[in-house]
Amino acid sequence: MKFRSHANTLVIALLTLCSVSIFAQSPKVAVESIGMTVSDMDRSVEFYSALTFQKVSDVEVLGEEFEHLQGVFGARMRIVRMQLGNEYVDLTQYLAPPGRPIPADSRSNDLWFQHIAIVVRDMDQAFDKLRALKVQFVSTGPQTLPAAVKAAAGIKAFYFRDPDQHNLEIIYFPPGKGDPRWQEKTDKLFLGIDHTAIGISNTDASLKFYRDLLGLRKAGESENFGTEQEHLNQVFGAHLRITGMRAASGPGIEFLEYLTPGDGRPRPSDVHANDIVHWQTMIATDDVDALAKKLQDAHVRFVSSNVIVMPKDKAGFSKGTLVSDPDGHSVLLIQK
Repeated sequence: MKFRSHANTLVIALLTLCSVSIFAQSPKVAVESIGMTVSDMDRSVEFYSALTFQKVSDVEVLGEEFEHLQGVFGARMRIVRMQLGNEYVDLTQYLAPPGRPIPADSRSNDLWFQHIAIVVRDMDQAFDKLRALKVQFVSTGPQTLPAAVKAAAGIKAFYFRDPDQHNLEIIYFPPGKGDPRWQEKTDKLFLGIDHTAIGISNTDASLKFYRDLLGLRKAGESENFGTEQEHLNQVFGAHLRITGMRAASGPGIEFLEYLTPGDGRPRPSDVHANDIVHWQTMIATDDVDALAKKLQDAHVRFVSSNVIVMPKDKAGFSKGTLVSDPDGHSVLLIQK
């Protein structure tokens, strides 16, 4: 018995050592920020400041590195980073060449859909604030998800648009739902960014990209339907499979697969980073070259010409490359 105990201890130690070794070799990834292209930077800064985002940096950049990174020839950009809680958004205005506006008939089930979910302490107060700002509604009004949707029961949410027609969401988590930090006592109304949501066509394909290739983990899933969900998304018959993904830190990435209706349109193949419909999720890794090689071997589409060495004082990172997920959403991989 004593010998067996020692043998078991040795086996456990070896397994632990192997698992630590494997973990050490896995790419470490974190969601650094969520970016969007805007048409009028001063207007956008004023809008997000009204939601209590704080300006962190404001730079103007140009040069071959940025052209090759974003796939836009002759690019001259003004980039403003804004912070809410622990999370960041990067607003980019292309001073040259300007891109196209978001299609006027965009819907929440179109596959170019992306938004950020801003956590609020009190939904009624936040909604009153948005009404005072005269935002454009997407949802009919704030919706409380019913008990029938077990994973999301009691969550309150409301969709609206910023001045460029980007979709945004305010979301309230009741006790026991969401990250525990959203329950901390505070006088602030707008608390931070819980996640960015993206319209997708196939959950399994998105899992292969974000989990198997990029290294994010699946943090939760839900199947949402009913009149509240319909009026939240403003899509009649909305029935969604929702999957939440998380990295080591930063906001989550949420998949929105519409089981019905199935008439969401694919992202046009000619969208470029200077078009206002463009969003990009910035993911930091400790080895962008190794991760890029992994993606190349998996035949992932690259927007950048390669891994680009960047001027760190302007870009905020030393290397980066822009890639597309299975539905065309842009992911900017960076190494600091």
